[in-house]
Amino acid sequence: MTRYIMALDQGTSSSRAIVYTGSGEVVGHAQEDFNTSFPRDGWVEQDPETLWDTTLSSARLALVDAGIDAADVAGIGITNQRETTVVWDRHTGRSIYPAIVWQDRRTADRCEIMSAETVSLETGASAPVAEYIAQTTGLVIDPYFSSTKLAWILENVDGARRRAVAGDLCFGTVDSYLIWRLTQGAVHATDATNASRTQLFDINAQVWSNVLLDYFSIPPALLPEVRDNVSQFGVVADNWLGASIPITGVAGDQQAALIGQACFAPGEVKSTYGTGCFVISNTGPVPVASSQNLLTTVAYRVEGQVTYGLEGSLFTAGVAIKWLRDQLGLIESADETSRAYQATGGDSGGVFVVPAFTGLGAPHWRADARGLITGLTLDTSKDQIITAFLQAVAFQTQELLRAMAADGAAVGALRVDGGMVVNDEFCQFLADILGVVVERPRDIETTARGAAILAAIGAGLYEDLASAAKMWGSERTFEPAMTEQQRRDLIAAYGRAVQQALA
Repeated sequence: MTRYIMALDQGTSSSRAIVYTGSGEVVGHAQEDFNTSFPRDGWVEQDPETLWDTTLSSARLALVDAGIDAADVAGIGITNQRETTVVWDRHTGRSIYPAIVWQDRRTADRCEIMSAETVSLETGASAPVAEYIAQTTGLVIDPYFSSTKLAWILENVDGARRRAVAGDLCFGTVDSYLIWRLTQGAVHATDATNASRTQLFDINAQVWSNVLLDYFSIPPALLPEVRDNVSQFGVVADNWLGASIPITGVAGDQQAALIGQACFAPGEVKSTYGTGCFVISNTGPVPVASSQNLLTTVAYRVEGQVTYGLEGSLFTAGVAIKWLRDQLGLIESADETSRAYQATGGDSGGVFVVPAFTGLGAPHWRADARGLITGLTLDTSKDQIITAFLQAVAFQTQELLRAMAADGAAVGALRVDGGMVVNDEFCQFLADILGVVVERPRDIETTARGAAILAAIGAGLYEDLASAAKMWGSERTFEPAMTEQQRRDLIAAYGRAVQQALA
């Protein structure tokens, strides 16, 4: 009998479920979009019940689409939007506050104060907070991460700290919250990749940092157990899907995409273009400290062996296209961006966009920056503005790859995935502006595929990552075609636009 794997991909703008055969063929799919709320400038929230409901509904619909029973599924893999912070009641499973999304900037003032503070070490000595966070977690001080979000909830929700100290509350990123709900509270766990994005996890020792828990005044009882990416994360209660299914693989979305792109050798790099853009380079078993404001992160941990990555994080990619559709009404669907680009021939007419809707991520880390469109004239057309928005994502990617090269992780080829890469014009401009080969896989939904690979290994359908890597294949390769002078001129012009936004 054929055994199947289900991937649950809980993202920033939708929840989806995909059912795969043991050989990696997609046989069932379902997806549900949901809304995000922006109660104040820089605040980004979601209803955890919506995240749960859409995930469960997608899983049920995917089984129907595949025409199989839950009993036919050998294992479930979970991947999720990282850093998004949920705190819930240990007894009821209900959250005590909306999920604070990774894009949220409400703790920017706290982060600014942190930059001038010191942290008390276990030896009794002290160290600058920024230095200790970089050395211990591989991250930088920024509202992006879970630490200050969790601290904010404990400080601002009535009774939260008292209940946390009493052991009545749980904290988790979305993966942990879903595991809790799927197992009906039997398991409070996360994986090493999601833990590495909280700014509370020592990526060298692979344990929660007592120093940082003390600094942020976070009771240890709140925290989930940290497990390998391939592990037994509990069993889905049979009332949810109709049968008990083991959860055998979990990874944060960007690390799952790295796995789905089969970037298992040091130097292999992927870039995902979803709501945001995230580039990760596999750096092997030794963490690489960045001098360029990039992030050192856990790429994956299997059988206790850690592989590290160097990451550049951009907060805005596909969400900018969504903004053009929903807020400005310049397009009715994302597909129209390709037509607009073709209409301009890739010439934005001197228009440049810095899409800092919720600040600028790597390598700038400016939470206070906001979006900018520059170079507008009375001759500027709608298509040129759309073209500039597409090109902005490529320009930002170029900044990241330049920073990676300065850190000793030069990129020779880039594997891309995510919704934006179905656009051939975008992929070609990306290759042109980066000056490297861009490879698009047969399956661009590599985030879900990565979760499925982990689950398949955990369920015994694959022996290891190397055997699973055989499923990866390139659908199309884009070679750089732009002249070096044109490339330099465009990068310089975009750099001037970024300086305007930073000013």
